[in-house]
Amino acid sequence: MKKDVEEFVAKCMICQQVKAEYQALAGKLRPLSIPERKWEKITIDFVIGLSRTLRKHDTIWVIVDRLTKSVHFLPIRLGDSLDKLAELYVSEIVRLHGVPVSIVSDRDP
Repeated sequence: MKKDVEEFVAKCMICQQVKAEYQALAGKLRPLSIPERKWEKITIDFVIGLSRTLRKHDTIWVIVDRLTKSVHFLPIRLGDSLDKLAELYVSEIVRLHGVPVSIVSDRDP
């Protein structure tokens, strides 16, 4: 059975791609500091690949306050320009909470 497993893993493309020797080394991980005030430090992410709504939105922009875990879900289109996203950010987030000290993102495409 061991030989069968070794052969399967050797032929499996996914198994070969996720092997440790093929993965890039991660940078030194550092914990994020705890914010002192609400909406001082936020994280952002995008939920993509959703079904298109009647208004043609297919993506959700998620913006989370790191202290309170309060969240805003902003419907957007995957192809929206940076100018449009900046305008939406100012009108929906900055208007309510001010400008944050830091924004953390995993840099999704």
